[in-house]
Amino acid sequence: MDWAEIWQTIKNFFADNVWNIVAFFATLVIGMILIKILLSVFRKIFARTKIEEVAQGFLLAILKFVFWLILVLILLSLIGVQITGVVTALSAAILAVGMALQSNISNLANGIVIVVTKMFKKGDYIFVGDKEGSIVEIHFLFTTINTKDNKKVTIPNSMIVNNAVVNAGANPRRRVDFTFPVAYESDVETVKKVVLEVMASCGKVYLDPAPFCKLKVFGASSLDFFANCWCDASDYWDVYYYVVEHVFNEFKRNNISIPFQQIEMRERTDPGTMPFDAAPLPERVEKERPVEEGKLAEIKRAVEGKKEALEDRIGKRKKSKGKKEEA
Repeated sequence: MDWAEIWQTIKNFFADNVWNIVAFFATLVIGMILIKILLSVFRKIFARTKIEEVAQGFLLAILKFVFWLILVLILLSLIGVQITGVVTALSAAILAVGMALQSNISNLANGIVIVVTKMFKKGDYIFVGDKEGSIVEIHFLFTTINTKDNKKVTIPNSMIVNNAVVNAGANPRRRVDFTFPVAYESDVETVKKVVLEVMASCGKVYLDPAPFCKLKVFGASSLDFFANCWCDASDYWDVYYYVVEHVFNEFKRNNISIPFQQIEMRERTDPGTMPFDAAPLPERVEKERPVEEGKLAEIKRAVEGKKEALEDRIGKRKKSKGKKEEA
């Protein structure tokens, strides 16, 4: 086939399918415009709802995929392609991709659960396993947090859903807990007064409910006082460090010592004798145990057999002894 025949074939194709080609491009242009309009409408609808931004983006991405898929199928039907075969091939491809991306699909499903149930929001301080930090991003595959030392940690959503999550930022207020060890010779009332005054001196601490401090534990080397106060969740660490630093300073001002870990050792001067019972061990008394009928009959037969054998031996010995005496 030379170039003239190829060109003639192309001309014949366009001449025979001119209206199909026009319909194809018209459908393509109209479909693209319609997709943009529909996405814009749905974007405005989602903006007026209380749906999280990440959920809005995910739903818009799904709608966009569905709209384009419908448009492509319509265009393929206009050029004479069998849609059933395309749908079958597409289903097989989706199944293969799904099998290859099982873990990601699991993360996606768990991400939908996190967003729909509103487990937490951006800015909350959470604990997941041995990880803790403030949430900076929530995606459908993973959640990103910033730790206290400003490290960015990405946690798969499946790990979050399948583990216990402590959300310290869920409520506007948080309780700040402290444990203060002091020496045993310290005055209890003085210690409580110092701790309560320090907590009350911080303007970020709520006075209602009032700060709390009580003696809790008689430790091995110290008296342990438990104290707490309430503050805004965003002020948690400011209040914690303020109270710890100022309590330490006030303890020194009031001559309240914080003991080091210590072990008390004493020299033993007593002979160390131990009392005991001089009587010997009691004789063994066999416990009477119930015997089954079959076993009891077997034991009786064995005893009788031994008795007969013993009598037979004794008889033989007597006869042998009598013969010796006669000789």
